[in-house]
Amino acid sequence: MVERLKVGTLISGGGTNLQAIIDACNQGRIDAEIVFTGSDVGGVKGLDRAKKAGIDTFVVDYARIIANCREIQDIDSLLPQDFDLDAILAKQRLVDVEKDREKALFFIKSRVIAERQLLDNIESYDMDLLVLAGFMRVLTPYFIDRINTNALGHRIMNIHPALLPAFPGTDGYGDTFRYGCKIGGCTVHFVDYGEDTGPIIGQKAFEIADSDTLEDVKEKGLQKEWELYPACIQKFAQSC
Repeated sequence: MVERLKVGTLISGGGTNLQAIIDACNQGRIDAEIVFTGSDVGGVKGLDRAKKAGIDTFVVDYARIIANCREIQDIDSLLPQDFDLDAILAKQRLVDVEKDREKALFFIKSRVIAERQLLDNIESYDMDLLVLAGFMRVLTPYFIDRINTNALGHRIMNIHPALLPAFPGTDGYGDTFRYGCKIGGCTVHFVDYGEDTGPIIGQKAFEIADSDTLEDVKEKGLQKEWELYPACIQKFAQSC
């Protein structure tokens, strides 16, 4: 019997993609088991979905951590001991350091402080793949490099609500709709140092009718997401 892929998941909200993955695991459509679900927001429905499925959960409150970073005089005192600013700046493509260095450094440092807490939770599990199932936070090279540590290479998977490389960012379906596209879609990709720039694993498309509203586009997209994400996780499982 082939050992099942051990999947960790991160969410920020309702967890509909998480539920699709849970269902696919239970139905045998993915040779995997979810070993934890973490969230950057407490009390969200996605955590209830995970608990109902018997999955371990934890919360790392990004909003509280960032607020604390703003209040403290010496943010550097909160940074992990293995933090290397120069190494991160050489890799990251998330913020323009030259445009506003102070703002960019605060962004990077505060996120790393939160990411260290994520890693402290994640590292207690045996995990093969980390799946971002609606996790609404970008990840710095500090975090990415500590997950991508073995011969498998990329080990962080994300789903995006557009047909990348078109319409990266936080509002893929909205951008697709407002641009007047007649085809929309979703993309599963590996996470790299940029925003929605990592290697594409799979995509699904759908037609946008002239009469469709933005809500129609989002609903069509979600239906495709729930099909695509489990299929891409299974593709990864078969490659291991």
